[in-house]
Amino acid sequence: QVQLVESGGGLAQAGGSLRLSCAASGRTFTFYTMGWFRQAPGKEREFVAAIDKSGISTYYSASVKGRFTISRANAKNTVALQMNTLKPEDTAVYYCAAGVVPFTTAETRKYDYWGQGTQVTVSS
Repeated sequence: QVQLVESGGGLAQAGGSLRLSCAASGRTFTFYTMGWFRQAPGKEREFVAAIDKSGISTYYSASVKGRFTISRANAKNTVALQMNTLKPEDTAVYYCAAGVVPFTTAETRKYDYWGQGTQVTVSS
């Protein structure tokens, strides 16, 4: 079992920045690829970014590439999502996820563990 707790959500203006953090506990953090997903009202949960076990390789959705950066600190069992140049369409609940999957995995169903989510709202 892995427990994931997100933090750092909130309200930002378009063009601004927010940083999300996810703290993991339970089984060995370095077993897992870590991902960030988001779900806007009335929409399906979608992939945002993922990072491999070592923290070297990353993968992004086209909609956030160049604006968002995923990173992890294995010594602290944390993964972060730095979000810059925010847009109103980035408004969603953001979820941290863990899975024994390749870091290029974008399918929600392939991740095993999920946090409770944190709300990000971007005003225009």
